[in-house]
Amino acid sequence: MSSTASGKSGTWRNWGGNVTVRPAREVTPASVDELAAAVRQAAEDGLKVKAVGSGHSFTAIAATDGVSIRPQLLTGIRNIDRKAMTVTVEAGTPLKRLNVALAREGLSLTNMGDIMEQTVSGATSTGTHGTGRESASLAAQIRELELVTADGSVLTCSEKENPEVFAAARVGLGALGIVTAITFAVEPVFLLTAREEPMTFDRVLSEFDQHSTENEHFEFYWFPHTTSTNTKRNNRSAGPAQPVGQLSGWFDDEFVANGLWQAVNMLGRAVPATIPSIARISTRAWSARTYTDIPYKVFTSPRRVRFVEMEYAVPRAALADTLRELKAMVDRSDLRISYPVEVRTAPADDIALSTASARDSAYIAVHMFRGTPYQAYFTAAERIFTAHEGRPHWGKVHTRDAGYFAEVYPRFGEFTALRDRLDPDRLFQNDYLRRVLGQ
Repeated sequence: MSSTASGKSGTWRNWGGNVTVRPAREVTPASVDELAAAVRQAAEDGLKVKAVGSGHSFTAIAATDGVSIRPQLLTGIRNIDRKAMTVTVEAGTPLKRLNVALAREGLSLTNMGDIMEQTVSGATSTGTHGTGRESASLAAQIRELELVTADGSVLTCSEKENPEVFAAARVGLGALGIVTAITFAVEPVFLLTAREEPMTFDRVLSEFDQHSTENEHFEFYWFPHTTSTNTKRNNRSAGPAQPVGQLSGWFDDEFVANGLWQAVNMLGRAVPATIPSIARISTRAWSARTYTDIPYKVFTSPRRVRFVEMEYAVPRAALADTLRELKAMVDRSDLRISYPVEVRTAPADDIALSTASARDSAYIAVHMFRGTPYQAYFTAAERIFTAHEGRPHWGKVHTRDAGYFAEVYPRFGEFTALRDRLDPDRLFQNDYLRRVLGQ
């Protein structure tokens, strides 16, 4: 299977392999007009409509038994405005292609997540983010977007035009319409120096505020069953570029992080008792390294080993307590966790359903190797996250519903009222949206 989700005989399956669905009809429009026509036709036929990107969500956010819109023909850059420093891109463009195309033009996004398989619309609509002191999620870098609404009309939204839609649709969960184009703020391409080094769990937590204040981008990975973490700080650099060497890059990023990691996880899945020992050995495989390159080559890395993930944003001030509780829970349980826990940060933003909406946030992501039972671990982790008013990533496993979200998102009612206006007949509804947004 390729890095995008796929299926045989009309069955669609997501990347994590935990969501499978068979739509009544698949449409691959080649233009915005064709997409709008497909939306109108679906409404006439009494079918629900969902757009699906690369299937990188672990939730059923894109699943439908109605009309599934595939965006692979709606790709590429529409326009680069060097005066305004923006780029307008078709919604189905994979982030990987956008990053490479921007670099060729001497441009870059300011911040990005750690993988780039997703489409730009799928990534932004679910609130995909990296880590940053001042620079926020992908959606927070949007300056304008184009949306096909339930009646087939095309809306352009920005701070000036349809601002109330713009405030919500940047992280729109596919509930307000189908995004067809996105205009991102960009800047001249720059260099980042990454410094990766091991650090103990207690030290990284006691120095967390210092590291996340002193560095433009700070994150770390904690290995359950150990007191070890691996930290990464990315900061702008005057250069020169000093990329990871081809051989050492292949060894660290492909052999260790993907090939060996797959084998180790398969062993752990077959014999869970080996996991704590594997974790201790894994932490020793992470050696300190420093390299300098253009942003997407520093921010992102390939993820070929498939997993299932839950991630919550907690208030920034609650990070240390939350993580200590998570560690205590794992230590006293019978759980065997082979995947590290990833910790990142984001500044508050002004998007209604962004996980960082109106509050500085810290993200804690828990993962399990695909095919390993993950429910017990995720349930216990979720109990800790929700006790701190955590907000789950919209594209990752969680069990929260509209009642919960109304409490943790101050602008939840604003979003649902806009949905009532734009999609009164719930053309874009599915089971997931029914749960998280209510009827």
